[in-house]
Amino acid sequence: MDVLDELRKVADNPYGYARRLKGEGRAVIGYFCSYTPEEIIFAAGAHSMRLFGTHGEISRADAHLQAYCCSVVRGALEEALSGELNFLEGAVFPHTCDSIQRLSDIWRLTTRFKFFADVVLPVKLTTESSRMYMVEVLERFARELESAFGAGITGEKYLDSIRTFNKLRAGMADLYRLRSARPGIVSGSDFLAVVKAAMSMERRACADMITRLAGELGKKGPSSNAGGGKRIMLAGGVCDHPDVYRLIEESGGVVVWDDLCTGTRAFEGMIREGGNPLEAITERYMTRLACPAKHRSLTERGERLVRDAKEHKVRGVIFLLLKFCDPHDFDYPYLKESLDREGIPSMLVELEHQLPPEGQLRTRFETFMHTI
Repeated sequence: MDVLDELRKVADNPYGYARRLKGEGRAVIGYFCSYTPEEIIFAAGAHSMRLFGTHGEISRADAHLQAYCCSVVRGALEEALSGELNFLEGAVFPHTCDSIQRLSDIWRLTTRFKFFADVVLPVKLTTESSRMYMVEVLERFARELESAFGAGITGEKYLDSIRTFNKLRAGMADLYRLRSARPGIVSGSDFLAVVKAAMSMERRACADMITRLAGELGKKGPSSNAGGGKRIMLAGGVCDHPDVYRLIEESGGVVVWDDLCTGTRAFEGMIREGGNPLEAITERYMTRLACPAKHRSLTERGERLVRDAKEHKVRGVIFLLLKFCDPHDFDYPYLKESLDREGIPSMLVELEHQLPPEGQLRTRFETFMHTI
């Protein structure tokens, strides 16, 4: 089985993979946001796994959450209550949005997991006080992990963890650059599988595989698959639907870049491998591309979106927004205005845990491709 097949296998059944890790004695910690300090979890000897919610029906969670909460939050609670997440030792709740923050309370009251942690990072990322506060939050989180799992986190463990995640992010950066330069080199669905595997698989093994995959793809010429499509950039929150990529390609487009929580924002930025490790992790969070739940300036996100669209020569931007995701919903009008001023076409698609009917979505994508 080649590397891409291995990564696809993990992405297709992440929970089965997590159960195997648990069987090997590894504690698995769920998380919901790219601001979760995974390096600390890894240094404590545990494994972090991103939770995307469910693609099935949601019923149990509706007894605790209103229907206007986003489907990631409702879906994750559904799976916790149904026993689908019984491989977890616990979960981490960053202060990304009100829904996830309140999910933390409901999760504690309705589930029996061993470990819970609220990691409330600062919203404003431009002041020294914010930086100092973030370091204190990460120190407290490290102590909570040590107490829960009886593992002392040494300087050597921090350094090993930072190097592992730096290698993973460097490999993902190489893959993103390859796909932008030669879009047909790997299909969009396969690329999403790599992204999901990078958030689900044991990170040391995954970093090795992704580095190897980038090397192998770099030696190949582009395939004919989707190579001639109109260059598209995705923007927004969480994307867990490979059919979105397939339908874009079948409609005459090809995704060459993204600004997604489950995309470049999760992998951007390297961590300094010297000095205080928690200060180094903080530096990355303070300087990487901010999500809508964080603030560095009034115009940064729009300027970055336009810059990326121009750099990667995209013909249009497709916004994938989860319904009822307040941070991204408030962000969207301003981002669209930024693109409009530069003459970059865009369209908005609202998603939930299940996609709209395929025919409807295909028609919308085909129409957009014809207009750009």
